[in-house]
Amino acid sequence: MRKYLLLFVLLIPATLMRAQAIPQPLEYTEVYDFLDELATDGVIDITEAVRPFTRAQIAAILQTAQTKDSLLSRRQKDDLQFYLQDYSLELDTLPVYYSYGHRHVTQWITPVSNLSLADPSLHILTKDKIFKFRLRPILGMDLYASKNGMITKRWYGAEIQMDIAKHLSIWGSIRDNSWNGSLLSKSQFPESMDRLYGARLTQPYFLNNLPGVQYKEANYGGDFSDSRGGIALYTWWGRIAVERERLQWGDAQLSSTILSAHNPAVPMVTLQLTPCPWFQFDYFHAWLVSNVLDSTYYYSERYAEGETRTHYRPMNKFMAANMFTFKPIKYIHFSFGNSIVYAERNVQALYFIPIAFFKSLDHLMTKGLGVENQNSQVFASITVRPTDHLRLYGTFYVDEFKLARLKRSNKEHNPISYVVGFQWSGWPVNGLSLKGEFMRSYIATYTHSISVLDYTSNTYNMGHYMGDNAQSIYVGLSYRPTRSLRLTLDYTQDTKYRKYDYVRQNIAGTRVDNPIIAQKPFSEKIWRNDQLQFRAVYEVFNNCYAHVDLIYNNARAFSPTSERIVGEDRGWNADGTSRNLSGTELQSYYLNMFTPAYLQGKNITAVMGLSFGF
Repeated sequence: MRKYLLLFVLLIPATLMRAQAIPQPLEYTEVYDFLDELATDGVIDITEAVRPFTRAQIAAILQTAQTKDSLLSRRQKDDLQFYLQDYSLELDTLPVYYSYGHRHVTQWITPVSNLSLADPSLHILTKDKIFKFRLRPILGMDLYASKNGMITKRWYGAEIQMDIAKHLSIWGSIRDNSWNGSLLSKSQFPESMDRLYGARLTQPYFLNNLPGVQYKEANYGGDFSDSRGGIALYTWWGRIAVERERLQWGDAQLSSTILSAHNPAVPMVTLQLTPCPWFQFDYFHAWLVSNVLDSTYYYSERYAEGETRTHYRPMNKFMAANMFTFKPIKYIHFSFGNSIVYAERNVQALYFIPIAFFKSLDHLMTKGLGVENQNSQVFASITVRPTDHLRLYGTFYVDEFKLARLKRSNKEHNPISYVVGFQWSGWPVNGLSLKGEFMRSYIATYTHSISVLDYTSNTYNMGHYMGDNAQSIYVGLSYRPTRSLRLTLDYTQDTKYRKYDYVRQNIAGTRVDNPIIAQKPFSEKIWRNDQLQFRAVYEVFNNCYAHVDLIYNNARAFSPTSERIVGEDRGWNADGTSRNLSGTELQSYYLNMFTPAYLQGKNITAVMGLSFGF
């Protein structure tokens, strides 16, 4: 009993210290990797199923690790002090940097506040700790070089963060991005060819783990801007916010099957409650981008005298989701929840009920009308640390489930997706970590017979980047030899099997509700990419890091030998009717669909980059 009382007392400070409610973006992977390392080594206890964490949560976790100094190696202590500097405002102090005995910070003390210029960023902290302010520039460039030529990615912008009266947080950022390269140039693609299939490194159908974006076409490649931010009210036991951010739900290291942060960030209302150390509740209602035009919703433009043009607008699309996380024992975390993607004319108030089973509400709204339901899902995630240095986890996403489909006589398969994996860290060599992850996604898991109800936003899948009827194997080895230096060697094998649209049809006069999911999953591969990557990342000072990557990949496509069925994608005509391509023509179709031209075939790509801010 005394042991559990002591544990409760140790956890209280981390709970009470949740000042500020500004999320730490997932792109800043270095701090998240460090927290995962400490958690796997048994130094701290964190929740993996819902990310991003807020900056205040990370500061509290780091401070908890500081109280367990005896469990840390020398390198971990150095990393801990390094990251604590970045979260100094969340701990009511200003950053102070030391290296080789010299102090690298300038501070000004005024009658009402202290100012600090470091990393480089401007920090302001009033004497009464009521107002906190951070302004940070963003600047970066990556250079890609391979036999296919050179690609340059550059980005710049700024971010601002404010905390007022210890109950209100306001933050925002803007990043202007540009891709430039000979193989991305408009001149490389004839007018008859859709530049989506080549002139980008990421687009909705490409099967890679690069974050999805909405491009503005340019002759030299493509541009896009990324503006995020929000406003949140918070207290020690929770926060409510209006924000635009990326979310990851479900424990995973390569990509989650629930929410993977692969699609562009979306605006949403979020709620997080943490009334006690062993329970957390998360909810959001989001405004998605359908990319499906509504023929009844349009603008008429006065284009010329006596002439008007019609501009159709996209259909509305929304999503509501919740997640319950329990920690019955310190090293076991179990999360479950449900969600719904719906496309009504207006926001439905029913889906603003945070603790709800949305499928039941959907039946209330649609069942009596005899119309198609909206698209609902259930999911779960579990993390177990049976011993120090070992983490086991699994994440499960269920679009639709029937017990009858488990029978051998039933050809239909439940459309589900799952990830299982492990992480072994800190033994026998401190700083060495071995990771492994396996994913399978069945047919029609993320698609719907009504396209606007697909599990997508901006046409990007919100779950695992491989989508339906796919498999992914990931193995990674990482080593942290010294402060802020991380060396990784990763191997990923991604395989895509026969591609289907979710259609409903009549066969020989018999109603077949789900002919697509009666197909055998993982039967014939149509695309595969093997990738081996070495990466070295060094964070020179907080939020300024340099990296070098050496990547080998082999992306190729295959032609199925079986007969095409209704709904299978084997090419399309210009008028939207299906084709039945075969042989090398079909292989070329799949390769262009799933792989950017720059990465097709066998490639060795070198990447170098330096950035202030991610």
